[in-house]
Amino acid sequence: MELNFERILVTGASGFIGRHLCRYVTATGRRVVGVSRQHPDFLPQDVSPINADLSDPQAVRELIEREKPEVIFHLASCVKGSRDISLVRPTFDANLASTVYLMEAAAQHDCKRFIVTGSLEEPDEVRAPPSSPYAAAKAAATAYARMFHALYQFPAVIARVFMVYGPDQKDQNKLIPYVINSLLREETPKMSSGVRPVDWIYVQDVVEGLTQLAQADAAAGQTVDIGTGQLATVREVVERIARLMDARAPLHFDAAADRPMEQVRAADVAATEALTGWRPRTSLDEGLLATIAWQREAGPTATAKSS
Repeated sequence: MELNFERILVTGASGFIGRHLCRYVTATGRRVVGVSRQHPDFLPQDVSPINADLSDPQAVRELIEREKPEVIFHLASCVKGSRDISLVRPTFDANLASTVYLMEAAAQHDCKRFIVTGSLEEPDEVRAPPSSPYAAAKAAATAYARMFHALYQFPAVIARVFMVYGPDQKDQNKLIPYVINSLLREETPKMSSGVRPVDWIYVQDVVEGLTQLAQADAAAGQTVDIGTGQLATVREVVERIARLMDARAPLHFDAAADRPMEQVRAADVAATEALTGWRPRTSLDEGLLATIAWQREAGPTATAKSS
């Protein structure tokens, strides 16, 4: 895909989606500034690394003044779905405060597009309570992005990204890498009931969708779904993985491990395609096979835990 922008800043560049996005954009010859709280060694090759605390408004202002990005992909996030009260402050700082500080600083410079990742966990209705501190912070960040667009004509786009999976997902507590690793070790993965339907989206499709959002003028101020529009239960996906791996370890599902107030939502792919021209290209089996192949080559980890 030909990209029509030059100065790109990616927050959360060392994260799962961030690494894939940085590789994709740098392959087009564009310069990417990657912001991360981790060591630069975790960033993809050819990315200009910056360590910054995005919950510090002064650090954010200095970053934007120095780099003057045309496009900001704000992927940095505390992605913890737990309902524990200890996550209120970290998710507020990482998911809400950082978003507001970045938009405030970028609005004073020539930022042509600001893409912030929303979440399928956000409630559909205004009066519906968020299901977790993560969902609350994401919903509030979405509200701020819409306000910045409406009041200040700031070119914010909310990319509501569904359940992403694929190769090189370093958080081995996530469902798909956890299950693959368990089965590679011939161990039974510890699962919830598996009845929740989920819209699973392959990471390369997500990257292409995000870059398309950066170039679709009609997307400004909108919440745009980045998913497949198809639901598969957790149990169905786990059983597919076991079948594709020809796994010998038995599977076990336990309803006692279910989390309350889980969202069930499928992406509106037709609306996204009409707005941006993008739609996903990778089937679930194709994506799972690529992920399994990558994990086989990387080797099973010894520390994976139940998702």
